[in-house]
Amino acid sequence: MKKILITAVICLFAGFVGGWFFFNKGVGMYPKEQERKIAYYRNPMNPEMTSLTPKKASDGMDYLPVYAEEKNSGQRKIAYYQDPMHPWYTSDKPGKAPDCGMDLVPVYEDDKNVQGIHIDPDTVQNMGVKTEAIARRELTKTIRTSGIVEFDETRLYNINTKFMGWVEKLHVDYTGKTVKKGEPLLDIYSPDLVSTQEEYLQALRYRNRMEKSELDEARREADELVQSSRRRLEYWDITDSEIASLEKRGMPMRALTVYAPANGIVTDKMVIDGQQVMAGMTLYKIADLSIVWITADIYQFELNWIRTGQQVDLEISYLPGQILHGTITYIYPYLDSDTRTAKVRVEVQNTPDYSLKPGMFAIVKIVSPVLLDGIAVPEQAILRSGERNVVIVSLGSGYFDPREVRLGVSADGYMQILEGVREGETIVTSAQFLIDSESNLKAAISQMVNPEKAGPAGHGNQQGMNQKQVDNFFEDFDKDPTKKMPPQVPETDDMEMEKKPGGPEMKNM
Repeated sequence: MKKILITAVICLFAGFVGGWFFFNKGVGMYPKEQERKIAYYRNPMNPEMTSLTPKKASDGMDYLPVYAEEKNSGQRKIAYYQDPMHPWYTSDKPGKAPDCGMDLVPVYEDDKNVQGIHIDPDTVQNMGVKTEAIARRELTKTIRTSGIVEFDETRLYNINTKFMGWVEKLHVDYTGKTVKKGEPLLDIYSPDLVSTQEEYLQALRYRNRMEKSELDEARREADELVQSSRRRLEYWDITDSEIASLEKRGMPMRALTVYAPANGIVTDKMVIDGQQVMAGMTLYKIADLSIVWITADIYQFELNWIRTGQQVDLEISYLPGQILHGTITYIYPYLDSDTRTAKVRVEVQNTPDYSLKPGMFAIVKIVSPVLLDGIAVPEQAILRSGERNVVIVSLGSGYFDPREVRLGVSADGYMQILEGVREGETIVTSAQFLIDSESNLKAAISQMVNPEKAGPAGHGNQQGMNQKQVDNFFEDFDKDPTKKMPPQVPETDDMEMEKKPGGPEMKNM
């Protein structure tokens, strides 16, 4: 009986110890399971949308946690989505191709055809990256430049005589006076003019006597003498009305009156009363200011937007708030060697009180009617290095592809793209310099992955980093920017031969 009791106690104790061990081992697993570390949260409908903190999606669903062991599992990660028919069209989320309607297919990070460089989305957000879709635009150019008001060269008049004489009276006696066509300017006495008038009157009297002659030859010679004397007066700018007055009066005039040839302003008065004047000497200069020219400076790269006949808006400080209009009538066929600009002539109708005065400064605004329909991007999206022009194409999900482009014309903040990108692609319009720097850094490191492309002949045998080392470096660099590149150990062909069984030993240098 005593043995039975002892056996029962031992069995009971063994069962208690076994149960305690079993249950405590199982309980110990659950806290470990519950202590899994959450890496981030993601949208259940769009796994590419992630967050470091719990949040709700736009459809109201909660973001699901992604644990560290799940993040580091062997599941393939999508880099971006691609149009299967037109691989250049990409997106950071699922959808349909805009041209053919086919579903976009995912491109995984480990695929060989994945393009561009990858930057962490948090880093992209910190950079302040902005993007814009490439579209076709009707490009027009608005040119703002300066101009100078000048005389219309076709409306300038130089008043002079073709004979010597003396000024007897000035009808216009100061500079700046407004004159009308046919208004007297001055009276001038000339002995040569008086003698020519006498000759004309004598020729007239001789012809009158010869009209009764029976000789045709005599009558013809009398007519020729009258015509010769009359032409001499006409060559001296004596008008028909003055010649008719001379014939009616029957005696020569002492002084000849010089009249204004057109309406205008006297810009120069070169004579005074009693002054002797010589043949061809300038007496007055008259300018018609009803129409003036404005000469504007246009840079070389803007000339292809300029055409004769274009309308121009003008502003002058003399008339604040008032817009005048003109027309481009001529484009000079050469450039100014100092300013490297071409001159453009604008013809403007002046105001009745001649508000546009030669020498004034004017603001010229030319809106070109020339339209260019083409693919265009903002000018600030272009990286210029002198020899190359590059834009950064956003592929989605933090992938960026630097693309070299060929440029066309520039118009109102946009640059025409002739080659390199297509309509519908998305480009980076800000912070592209930081992305380009990241691209150059990774390109330099990729040369270590491919030593045969790293440099000229003679350096191809240097061992570089493998792809895993590059990836690990960038992961560590994101956490600690001060981390340096692991040292590279060059190995010579002799060292490799030494490693081979039976290979020669390295010689001491």
